[in-house]
Amino acid sequence: MVMRVFSYIDKHNAPHPATLVLEDGSKWEGLSFGHEEAVAGEAVFTTGMVGYPESMTDPSYYGQILIFSYPLVGNYGVPEQIYWESEKIHTAAIIVSAYTGHGCHFGSTQTLAEWLKKEHIPGIEIKDTRGLIQKIREQGVMMAKIVFDRDIDFYDPNAENLVSHVSTKTVVRYDAGSFKLPMVSNVHARRPTVILIDCGVKKNTIRSLIARGVDVVRVPWDYDVMSMKDHVDGVVISNGPGDPKMVPETIETTKKLLRAHVPILGICLGNQVLALASGGDTFKMKFGHRSQNQPCKIHDGSGRYYLTTQNHSYAVGTLPEGFTDWFTNANDGTNEGIIHTSKPFMSVQFHPEACPGPTDTSWIFDKFITILKH
Repeated sequence: MVMRVFSYIDKHNAPHPATLVLEDGSKWEGLSFGHEEAVAGEAVFTTGMVGYPESMTDPSYYGQILIFSYPLVGNYGVPEQIYWESEKIHTAAIIVSAYTGHGCHFGSTQTLAEWLKKEHIPGIEIKDTRGLIQKIREQGVMMAKIVFDRDIDFYDPNAENLVSHVSTKTVVRYDAGSFKLPMVSNVHARRPTVILIDCGVKKNTIRSLIARGVDVVRVPWDYDVMSMKDHVDGVVISNGPGDPKMVPETIETTKKLLRAHVPILGICLGNQVLALASGGDTFKMKFGHRSQNQPCKIHDGSGRYYLTTQNHSYAVGTLPEGFTDWFTNANDGTNEGIIHTSKPFMSVQFHPEACPGPTDTSWIFDKFITILKH
């Protein structure tokens, strides 16, 4: 049987040409299937085969032009908002090799093109995404812009505090209620309360916590968490976009939590914030990790490896005193998590909540909950 795959063609609304321009001057011609307005950002790529709605609504992608390596995007449409990882698309634009304009899935509510146009996000089809991604792997991520009829300047999103754009503006409370798991309810006579410092949190982190019998209080990135310390069992520092050094307020809050011995779990950006607050250091990677199949080795003597979902440009380079590597990446040896040798502080660089991707490391939430203060 021969399977033929066709790119998106709308005879009644022919796609317009668009150009991706990289900061080194190279240009890549393509066709538009989304909102047609010039946009600039940082060009990055993901090797994930599925999960484009979850990736596009991940706040960690704020300010980035996301290139999908998997050639077919749009083939299962867009699900209803309850399945997104935030309330809107956060990618500045997307680039695909072959856009499928007639997605087929029972849960689809609209096409990818319709979604992009509603949210004013450009999407272009560039056939040679393989060559484009190889260039980024060789030279590193770089600033880029998508232009139509008029040119615009390049924009470096990492030069500003991106977390302030995606964090909640108000305190939001989530009552676990009937979502308790037997394992958790047996450990605690009452439901523990966790403060979630929202640096750009994905919804499934919140779901993962309340499903384990935890009441969650979601606060802005620069909130005075110490004012709530006496009513808190632990703190989760979420994922988020950009350079972790651009959020000194969050780092300072974390230092106070460390001095108060409040249990901490950091996720992605939270891993970097915990390291910086503890005296470690971070660096920007050449092209980062963005996929759902990053292998990570756990350093517990078991010899186990886990497949993980990841989305980050920065990593922990210098471990802080008192901490040890919890996980490392099996591909490049970079740090994937730190854990204190004697105190209740831990963090991971990957996403244990997944969405998209494997749930192999969801047990990290269980581990954290078992150490929360009574």
